[in-house]
Amino acid sequence: MDDIRRLDRRTAYENKWMKVHEDTVKFPDGSEGIYGIVDKEDFVLIIPRHGNGCFQLVRQFRYPVAGRYWEFPQGSWETKPGSDPEKVALGELEEETGFRATSLLRLGHLFEAYGFSNQGFHVFLANELELGTADRDHEEQGMETAMFSQEEIVKMISAGQIKDAPTIAALGLLAISEYR
Repeated sequence: MDDIRRLDRRTAYENKWMKVHEDTVKFPDGSEGIYGIVDKEDFVLIIPRHGNGCFQLVRQFRYPVAGRYWEFPQGSWETKPGSDPEKVALGELEEETGFRATSLLRLGHLFEAYGFSNQGFHVFLANELELGTADRDHEEQGMETAMFSQEEIVKMISAGQIKDAPTIAALGLLAISEYR
């Protein structure tokens, strides 16, 4: 069976973080339809693990869902598309938490929501953390950071205090990497 084929693309919206496209497509049976696609640069997600086994999380207000939730540090460098994910991970870690990592292990790459977006994310485990200085972006006003045990994180997921799908997926990648 053939894949869905793009016939035409119209960019409906664009800013420095994303583009929204409407594609006219042809399905394998010959019929036509449309797909809306959010086109975004990949981001990085960092799992900062302290020597005692606890993890460093951040909490910030997320405008689209009008709430504050805990998550692993994550981000991209919109002004430098195509940057090396490892360098972005090290930069985002210090920017958001104030910690630097001397050991960084790539755990994998996942897609955030491939039903409507091409954005993926690189997952890194950061070990050997040293305190540096947080230097948050303007959009990260009010961000806070704190350390939690794995047991606390599981309870926070169950209680709805962590709802970030990439954070939960990254925990799964970490568990798989340590299971091997």
